[in-house]
Amino acid sequence: MAAVSNQPTIDLREPGGWRRSKNQIATFVMYLAFVIILIPLGLVIFEVIAKGAKAISWQFLTNSTIPPNVMPAVVGTLEITAFAAVMAVPLGILGAVYIGEYGGKSWLAKLVSFMADVMVGVPSIVMGLFIFTVWVIPRGLNGLSGLAGSLALACLMLPLIIRSTYEMLRLVPNHLREASYALGATKSRVTLTVVLPAAVSGIVSGSLLAVARAAGETAPLLFTIGAVESTNSNLFSGATTALPSQIFTNALSPYVGAEDRAWGAALTLIAIAFILLFVARIVTARFTRYAR
Repeated sequence: MAAVSNQPTIDLREPGGWRRSKNQIATFVMYLAFVIILIPLGLVIFEVIAKGAKAISWQFLTNSTIPPNVMPAVVGTLEITAFAAVMAVPLGILGAVYIGEYGGKSWLAKLVSFMADVMVGVPSIVMGLFIFTVWVIPRGLNGLSGLAGSLALACLMLPLIIRSTYEMLRLVPNHLREASYALGATKSRVTLTVVLPAAVSGIVSGSLLAVARAAGETAPLLFTIGAVESTNSNLFSGATTALPSQIFTNALSPYVGAEDRAWGAALTLIAIAFILLFVARIVTARFTRYAR
């Protein structure tokens, strides 16, 4: 005779009545919100691709018959954004580590956290005016340079990196820290070898998202980099150009050719942002696999 199991059975069916109706309503609202968000985003991307693809060509990128061409702007964008990331990413991570691991409830940690939260909501044009006031004006025309643009973009990246890194550090379980302390490790060693590796995927993703956002900012660059039509490989001296400022300049022109170049430059900038986001996904997935 077969043995009869005394273990209770678990009913995995969805509960009925009002609870089931609420679940279905919430699911419908979430799907509806997702569709509503996709509509304007899809329209913007479709419009940029439809109008920008007609202007994209090798001549458009390298030697446009009606200046300025786009390649100097691409080079300027990559240089300015890369140097801004070199300044903002280490400072942002160090600031978040201080707030989450060392500062505790001290007045300095509260001040840094408060200022980071305030700076997240500051319009980008304010950052441009700030760098224009403290860096460009005292140096006159020599103050217009890629370095000034990098400083403005770094000011935009910094609070985003601090906030995203701090939130990732908070997700690291405390028992990992306590186990390391129990083995005699110092706080700095625990932070470097346990906490940061556990949160590295989120830190990398947040930092690259901040870089992608800063790469498309226009207002700070209008006050800091000037305007030229040729490539300036010296980031620390002389005016330069970038894709956001070139989009702005061409979009104001009444000529059809200039407007086409503006759409082409916009598509190029979106392509760069998508590449950065794609790299962020790959790096995040790789770090997550190694963390396991």
